[in-house]
Amino acid sequence: MKNSNFFLPATVAVAISFLTIGCNSPATDTTTKSAAETTEQAVTKPDMAAIKTEIQALETAWAAADNARDVQALLAFYADDAASLSNNAPMVVGKAALQKDIEANFAKKAKGATSAYEVMDVFGDENTVTEVGKSTLKDASGKVISTGKYMAIWEKRDGKYLCVRDIYNDDVKAK
Repeated sequence: MKNSNFFLPATVAVAISFLTIGCNSPATDTTTKSAAETTEQAVTKPDMAAIKTEIQALETAWAAADNARDVQALLAFYADDAASLSNNAPMVVGKAALQKDIEANFAKKAKGATSAYEVMDVFGDENTVTEVGKSTLKDASGKVISTGKYMAIWEKRDGKYLCVRDIYNDDVKAK
């Protein structure tokens, strides 16, 4: 009899424990997606082809401003805190320094020479895009006088891409 008095309360305690644990467990719903699946659906990949087209349009406009020798139009492509790293020259930082550099380059550029820029690749996202491209400089007759390559980092600020960093250099001239 003594054993049965102990056994009954122990059995009741174990049963209550199972019920408590069972009632507090989350229900398993096979229609609920895992956190990874939900996150994967929420993250959409950027349309890099569309971004490349947008950056090429910027480079085409850049070339037009460059060919028109329009310093202010070129400066409008740059962020206030932009830095430019050109061929065999010190780094240029900020719009005031960029303006002086652009003006100096225009003074050296042959009359009638034109530049073109071709976007080869872009990577990043909608807010920060790294561009890889090539440049071609032609004389007034249309003869290629130099080619080069560049990288530019564009950031979207107030809905508009601005160049925050660029680096470029000339290809070796053929002998």
